[in-house]
Amino acid sequence: MSTKTSTMKTNNTTLTDEQLEAFGEELDAIRQRVLADLGEEDAAYIRDVVKRRQQFEVAGRALFYLPPLWPLAVASLSISKILDNMEIGHNVMHGQYDWMGDPGLNSRMYDWDTVCPGEQWKYSHNYIHHTYTNILGKDRDIGYGILRMDEDQPWKPYYLGNPVYALLLMLFFEWGVALHDLEVENIVAGRRKLEDNKPLYPGLIRKIRNQALKDYLLFPALTGPLFPLTLAGNATANLVRNIWAFNIIFCGHFPAGVSTFSQEECEDENRGHWYYRQLLGSANITGGKLFHLMSGNLSHQIEHHLFPDLPARRYPELAVEVREICERYGLQYNTGRLSKQLFSVASKICRMALPNRAAGSTGPAPVAEPVAA
Repeated sequence: MSTKTSTMKTNNTTLTDEQLEAFGEELDAIRQRVLADLGEEDAAYIRDVVKRRQQFEVAGRALFYLPPLWPLAVASLSISKILDNMEIGHNVMHGQYDWMGDPGLNSRMYDWDTVCPGEQWKYSHNYIHHTYTNILGKDRDIGYGILRMDEDQPWKPYYLGNPVYALLLMLFFEWGVALHDLEVENIVAGRRKLEDNKPLYPGLIRKIRNQALKDYLLFPALTGPLFPLTLAGNATANLVRNIWAFNIIFCGHFPAGVSTFSQEECEDENRGHWYYRQLLGSANITGGKLFHLMSGNLSHQIEHHLFPDLPARRYPELAVEVREICERYGLQYNTGRLSKQLFSVASKICRMALPNRAAGSTGPAPVAEPVAA
């Protein structure tokens, strides 16, 4: 294949075909080594996380019976929902634990605690997003059909509301994810018909109904006269989970220094180029063990995009190897504190609300954190 990397924004490194092949072989070797090493420690880890999630949920549900402890109830339930969404649901549905043979941790059977049907999410996320990562016109996760997140997305007056749309998406993130497969933006543009969505409605309606009954009727009703407080607590826990998930995911995909790609650049793509695209199209967030756990290790978004089917608990150790490889090939490894990445994402959301500046008037390109020696 012909290497076309020189046109990729925010990265000036061009790899030859031979380098791309060697790059891919190195990362393939890492993946195969970890697959061969999977065992009881990985199984014990995810089972322990599931157990802790259940304990936090039980504690949260019980504490709702004690009104003075309402803030603790909300905090406990929020932690349960975050763990279920990030470290368990997202990773299990990627097939990271299918090798265990545990029906409760199987990607085809797991059902997470959000309004988005798992099967629909796996198609739009596991297949579309992870196959066509950051390819404009192919990866619908670039802006989720709602936001303008790249200067090569044609500007229109609608995008003046970018910051408002981003805020609403953050607050109602699970609903945005659930409705993502309906491709409303393509229906509005005439590229998709309403009837194309008919197969999606039964699963979507069933999942929304079940989640709404559980969070906003059944569990509140179990607390009797405390129904309003419990209802508010469940809604608040969902809100906390939505805000957390939105920020972790956006910081892994849209901070300064993350590249996007044209469809022409990715024609006849080989394995090495796919890895190359995953690397440049993702970003990490630095933090401690608890932070990585609560983020589902999506704070290691680079490693997740390189190895989406490997248990996420392995990403911190793999990050050391990946950074070393990047240093040898002269490739950017985009990482930074949560505050830095959040500010970068917020700045981009606001900047993309406006038309592109005229050629020659742009400021200096953002510089990602250098690879540690």
